[in-house]
Amino acid sequence: MAILDATLSLLTECGYEQLSMEAVAGRSGAAKTTIYRRYRDKAALVAAAVEYRSHATPPGLAEGDLRENLLSLVAWLAQQIAEQEIGLLGALFAGMRSDPRLAEEMRRILRRDEAATEQPLRQAIGHGEQLAPQAAELFAEVAPAVIVHRVVVAGERCDERFVEHLVDDILLPLLRG
Repeated sequence: MAILDATLSLLTECGYEQLSMEAVAGRSGAAKTTIYRRYRDKAALVAAAVEYRSHATPPGLAEGDLRENLLSLVAWLAQQIAEQEIGLLGALFAGMRSDPRLAEEMRRILRRDEAATEQPLRQAIGHGEQLAPQAAELFAEVAPAVIVHRVVVAGERCDERFVEHLVDDILLPLLRG
C-alpha cells in the first residue's frame, strides 16, 4: 500500500516530528483528503504503517516444553526486532515520548502482540509448571527490552548463543520466580 510505504520511508528518513500528511501525500501520490479519510491523525497513520510492516505470526508451540517454546519465541522476537530499521525504531521511540496519541496507538499494538506471546506460558502452567505471578507481563517487558538493547545499543546480532543465554540465564529463572 503506497500510503503506508511512504509513511514508513518518511518516518525513517526524517523522524516522527517532521513527518507530515502533506509529505506522505506527495510521496505516495495519494490526495491528502484520502489519507485523512482513512487515518484520523498522524499517530493513527504511523500505527497503521507499523502494523502493515510487522504482520508476522509467532511460531507454533512444542507440546509441553517451556524452554524449547521460549527459545523459538525469543528467536522469532529477535528476528522481528532486528529486521526493523534502526532509524524507524528511533523515530517511533522519540515520537512515543512526544506524542501521547502515538504512544497510545503503539501500546495498543504491543498489547495485541503480547497476547500472542503469552501462549507458551499458559501452556506451561497447564502442564504443571510453576511460574512467577505475572510471568507473561515479565516476559513481555524483559525479552523485547534485552533484544532491543542488544540490537540497537550494543549493535550486536541476536545469534543462537545469545538467544540461549537470554532464555536460560535470564528468562527462565525470572519466570519461575
